[in-house]
Amino acid sequence: MGIKKKNTKNPPVLSHEFVIQNHADIVSCVAMVFLLGLMFERITQWMTNDHLATVFFYMLVAIILHAIIQEYVLDKINRKMHFSKTKHSKFNESGQLGVFYLFSFGWGTSILLNEHFLSNPVNLWEGYPHLLMPFQMKFFYICQLGYWLHALPELYFQKTKKEDIPRQLVYISLYLVHIAGAYVLNMNRLGLVLLVLHYFVELVFHISRLVYFSNESRQTGFTVWAVLFVLGRLLTLSLSVLTVGFGLATSEQQGFDMAAGNFNVLLVRITVLAAICLSQAFMMWKFINFQLRRWREQRQTLTLKKKQAPAKSKSKKEKTNGVNGVTSNGADSPRVKKEKSS
Repeated sequence: MGIKKKNTKNPPVLSHEFVIQNHADIVSCVAMVFLLGLMFERITQWMTNDHLATVFFYMLVAIILHAIIQEYVLDKINRKMHFSKTKHSKFNESGQLGVFYLFSFGWGTSILLNEHFLSNPVNLWEGYPHLLMPFQMKFFYICQLGYWLHALPELYFQKTKKEDIPRQLVYISLYLVHIAGAYVLNMNRLGLVLLVLHYFVELVFHISRLVYFSNESRQTGFTVWAVLFVLGRLLTLSLSVLTVGFGLATSEQQGFDMAAGNFNVLLVRITVLAAICLSQAFMMWKFINFQLRRWREQRQTLTLKKKQAPAKSKSKKEKTNGVNGVTSNGADSPRVKKEKSS
C-alpha cells in the first residue's frame, strides 16, 4: 500500500484501483469466512488435513499484516522523511522484510534451542525421515510458505514496476522451492537451521539499509553484512554437505518409499545438494555484482568531489584577485581603473 492520496472521486467498484486501495479489507472478509468455517466440524477437519488450505489461510493473514505495517508504520515514517521515489520503495521493502526476518529469526532460534538441534550436529540427520515434527516447527513451515506466497499478489497490490517483477519472482521462487523442498522431503531440521542462518544475515542487511536511509554517512552496517554474508554461504554449504552428503549417505535408512516419507536415495541427495550449491552460487554472484556496483559508485563520488574542490579554490582565488585589482584575464579591475583615471 502506497501513500494514500485524497481523491475527490472514488474508483469504480471492482476496478483495479478499487481492489488495490481496498485489498486489505477484501482479504479480511475472505479470512473471516475461513474463521466462520472453523465452527463446522467437517470444514475444521478439512483444513486440518489439507495443508494447502492452511497455507492459503495464512497467506491471507500475511497480506493483512503487510497492509497494517505499511499503513500504520512505514507510511507515517515516509511522510516525515520525504524520501525520493527510489528510496521510498526500498525503504518499504526493507521495512517489511526487516519485520519478517526479525520475527522468523527469533521464532526459528527458539525452536532450535527447545529441540536441541544445535547441541549435536548428528541430530540434523539422525532418525531420518523426520515425519513427526513438533507443532511449533510444523506451524513455522506453514507460516513461511504462507508469507512467501503472499508476496506474489503483493506485486500487484504494490504496483511493482515491470522491470522489477522478474527479479522479485526469482527471489520469491527460490524461497518457496527451498522451504517446500525441505518440508516435503522431510529434511525439516536442516531446512530450519539454514533458514535461521539465512534470515539472520538478511536481517542485518535490511537494518543496515534502514539506518543508511536515516543518515547516509552510516554505512558500517553494510561492511558487517558483507562479512556475515560470505560466512553464511560457507556455513550453509558446509552444513548441507555434512548432512546430505555424509550423514544421510551413511544412514541405515536407505531407499525410496513415499508412503514412509523416505527419500534417502543417491538421486535425491545429489539433486538437493545441486539445488543448494546453485542457489548459493547465484546469491554469491549477485553479491559480487552488488559490491562492484557500490565500489564504482563510491569511486565516482570521490572523483566528483576531487574535481569540485580545485574549481572552488580557483573561483575563490579569482574573486580575491579581483578585489585586489586584477581580473581573471589579467586586466585591471573597475575599481583600479577608476583610481588610475582619478
